[in-house]
Amino acid sequence: MGGPGKQSFDGKSFAARLPTRPGVYLMRDAAGEPLYVGKARNLRKRVASYFDARPKIERIMRMVGKTMKIDVSLTRTESEALLLENEWIKSLQPRYNILLRDDKSYPWIALTTDHTFPRIAFHRGARDPGKRYFGPYPSAGSVRESINLIQKLFRIRNCEDSYYAHRNRPCLQYQIRRCTAPCVGLVGQQAYAEQVNDAILFLQGKNQKVLTRLISRMEKASKTLEFESAALYRDQVSTLRQMQAKQFVSGRQADIDIVALAQEQGLSCVQVVSIRGGRNLGQRSLFPSQAEGREPDEVMEAFLGQYYQERHPPAQIIISHPAQNPALLTEVFSRSAGRKVSLQAHPRGDRRKMLELARSNARQALKMRLAGRSNMATQFEALQGLLNLEEPPANVECFDISHTAGQHTVGACVVYDSDGPVKSRYRRYNLKGIEPGDDYAAMRQVLSRRYGRMQAEEGTLPGLVLIDGGKGQLRQAEDALAELGLTGIPLVGIAKGRGRRAGEEEWITAAPHRALHPGPESPASHLVQQIRDEAHRFAITGHRGRRQKAATRSRLELIPGIGPRRRRALLSHFGGLQGVSKAGVEELSSVPGINRVLAEEIFRALH
Repeated sequence: MGGPGKQSFDGKSFAARLPTRPGVYLMRDAAGEPLYVGKARNLRKRVASYFDARPKIERIMRMVGKTMKIDVSLTRTESEALLLENEWIKSLQPRYNILLRDDKSYPWIALTTDHTFPRIAFHRGARDPGKRYFGPYPSAGSVRESINLIQKLFRIRNCEDSYYAHRNRPCLQYQIRRCTAPCVGLVGQQAYAEQVNDAILFLQGKNQKVLTRLISRMEKASKTLEFESAALYRDQVSTLRQMQAKQFVSGRQADIDIVALAQEQGLSCVQVVSIRGGRNLGQRSLFPSQAEGREPDEVMEAFLGQYYQERHPPAQIIISHPAQNPALLTEVFSRSAGRKVSLQAHPRGDRRKMLELARSNARQALKMRLAGRSNMATQFEALQGLLNLEEPPANVECFDISHTAGQHTVGACVVYDSDGPVKSRYRRYNLKGIEPGDDYAAMRQVLSRRYGRMQAEEGTLPGLVLIDGGKGQLRQAEDALAELGLTGIPLVGIAKGRGRRAGEEEWITAAPHRALHPGPESPASHLVQQIRDEAHRFAITGHRGRRQKAATRSRLELIPGIGPRRRRALLSHFGGLQGVSKAGVEELSSVPGINRVLAEEIFRALH
């Protein structure tokens, strides 16, 4: 359903036609941009409340004043409406919704299940059916710490399969007692499986069961006079008990998330502490955007709904502030987890102490954020003054080009706003159809693609565009935007200064061209250096990945008889080109589709 016109919107009449069923509504402005997504038990009543005569806060009045259309979607229950609301918020990022800005996916511990001697590894991204996952963990550091501890306790390998397959002697991990060297047969399959099972129990939080097993093995080894093995089990028991004394936060083995909210100067910080099996896995600070002027219960509800949209909630979630609809959240979380999930806003005992500590950490993170924001705001204001802009730019986009001798050219765009880098809006472009080394054509193509698509999708244009380059690159950027009819965006080229020293760059504004030299002491210069360095890093990373991929493919493609299917089989079997290069003729000929004659040809080509 939608509003009757582009120039005016009769909200009362529209609401009167809505059903009294549960559902989700989406308010849009005259250009169709999403303003706000909300859920309702009674759509008619909820939407009508925006257009009645009762006084409203300024934010709501601004939103209603911009509303020219409302889309609605009916649901069977209010809990379905909550799920759909969070899906729409995530995909549309409406201007007036509280948004969980969490650009990084959470890391996991992965254990291979399709190998005789499984490996343990850090994992982030899409799931592989050949692995078993534990987590998610709040940070990469907590994952690496856990992997290190598991290696110390249970001596499970963490090397790549291609590295493992080509060992003929134990590596350093064996020497420092972090692996039992299954690669060279120093541990049997049964004994290694025992190590893996212990590690799984540990990751599941069943530490007492692991302790009982280790003590039993220690006593058995001692009785059979296997004193070296008994000493190993003794060390494992000692390490595990020390870890328990240090990390266990409760006498009960529990799965708990502690969610603490702090607010100051219009900014909100949510501290999430993850406890699994009674063990503290670490914590993470998150800063929901567009939460200015919102009450704590509203921020808490919005955060919980979006945070657990793609995560399995634990059995208990302890929160610092009550949510607006705790019963609804509990219902949705319990259904998602397949078991009962409880929300507790007023814990007692040890859990109250943990919550207070989380709140203290949230306040500290908020203070640090505010200090950084103040500095960033100062830099944006300095940028406004230097470039004579009407207001500080809401966001800045910076472009850079990376290649090696004109090959494998990659264009990169990074985005910054007053809170810092917005990594979810970063983009890389593999550039084609240009002469090798033609940086001018490369810059023109990447801006045309970026803003051509943005126009088509009616996306939000930047307040300022930075070009890594001098007058030539700047002119290409000007021409690209002019072709798209985008002439109102401020453009600045950043040319390398004397001696290529940081802070000595020359800034060149778009026509009429004028040169600026802010100098190394300027706050605006500090901001632009930071953004430019980030664009350079992002471009180089993309270029290296493209170059390595091309190198991997080209070396095998040059070998007669190696087509796409055989190339994939080789790379999959040996874990990459390096593994293929290390393989002997016999090993190569064991790959399906590779006979001995072809194996010899591959070996000669790669050596």
